[in-house]
Amino acid sequence: MKFSKVPEATIRRLSAYVHHLELLEEKGEVVVSSASLAEACGVNAAQVRKDLAYFGEFGIRGVGYYIKDLADNIKAILGLNRQWRLAIIGIGNLGASLLFYKDFFKKNYKIVAAFDVDPTGVVGRVSERIGKPVEILHPDQLKEVAKDRRIDIAIIATPASEAQKVADLIAQTTIKGILNFTPAQIQMPKGFAVKNYFFTAVLDNVAYLLRWKMR
Repeated sequence: MKFSKVPEATIRRLSAYVHHLELLEEKGEVVVSSASLAEACGVNAAQVRKDLAYFGEFGIRGVGYYIKDLADNIKAILGLNRQWRLAIIGIGNLGASLLFYKDFFKKNYKIVAAFDVDPTGVVGRVSERIGKPVEILHPDQLKEVAKDRRIDIAIIATPASEAQKVADLIAQTTIKGILNFTPAQIQMPKGFAVKNYFFTAVLDNVAYLLRWKMR
């Protein structure tokens, strides 16, 4: 199986599958059918089977899927069976909110550094909000800190006008993964895993669905 042959939509659905499987585990469930998993995730059973078939055979005919085993397999596929170390760059309203997002810890993501061009001005506001001292560093320290703290993924939450400058800084570090939360489409050299995810782009999708479903 070559990664390039797996549709991006399949990867998104795998994330939804594993989330639902975790909920079933918490309830003490042991087995789930493809039909039940599909219904919970808003797809059909054939789609579930097709998505999983990219990576091997997981179910038992006439039984379904053992929930824990399937969840563990999908986590391994997605790389969620290890810890990923994150840095947030840009501690405005969005960046600060990400610092407080507790579900990162449930998904093996750990924030190990935060950066802002005005670290002194930001640190007091953020520390007061979170209820404990928070270390905010200047982006000039990114290269050194990325190596020392073994940062895997950088989250860009700066103004759009600064996003490419930050991306250029990241390109000089050991960081290889980027999640860009700005509307700017950043450009990176080959060898980087980059995802551009802007909130209103998702809203545009909802608006489109409403526009045509309500006709």
